[in-house]
Amino acid sequence: MDVNSYMDGKEQLERVRERVIETIAKNMNLYGITDSIGRLYGMLYFHNQPMTLDEMKEELGMSKTSMSTSVRTLMDLKMVEKVWKKGTRKDLYLAEEDWHQTFIDFFSIKWRAGISMNIAAMTKSIIELERLEKSEEIDEEVRSAAKVDITKMKAALSYYEWLNRLVDSFESEEIFDFIPKNKEEL
Repeated sequence: MDVNSYMDGKEQLERVRERVIETIAKNMNLYGITDSIGRLYGMLYFHNQPMTLDEMKEELGMSKTSMSTSVRTLMDLKMVEKVWKKGTRKDLYLAEEDWHQTFIDFFSIKWRAGISMNIAAMTKSIIELERLEKSEEIDEEVRSAAKVDITKMKAALSYYEWLNRLVDSFESEEIFDFIPKNKEEL
């Protein structure tokens, strides 16, 4: 193989990787993750070995503070893990390569937070509306509206209970009994 075909192949490989990294970044943006964090994950995914913050900073041209914050975000989402390597003092980071697990972790973390917040707000609101409904000083129109709102919120709580079970099925991987990871498993 001559040097030119090696360079052409290497450039093509980099273009293909960059296309996928950009797509990952755009997709993650849909879920509230910045493009730069998405690019960081994509870069780590294709790097195939652990990297230090300095190496990532150099590769992406981000500040060390921004890089550290981005890595922390990816670690909180369980998309990147800190790894140990004998003889290395600096922290090393590696991308989670199992996208099924990444999906489960990402959505479980996000959904659980949303579910908890909504259940707490609705439960508190139902209690207040029930007090309002029982109050003798309340106008009948307000009482009637409170009853309707209580019914709506109880239906919403039922939805959040279902969503909690759905997240449970992701975390236990029962979901794969219904929707296998590969078509061949159908």
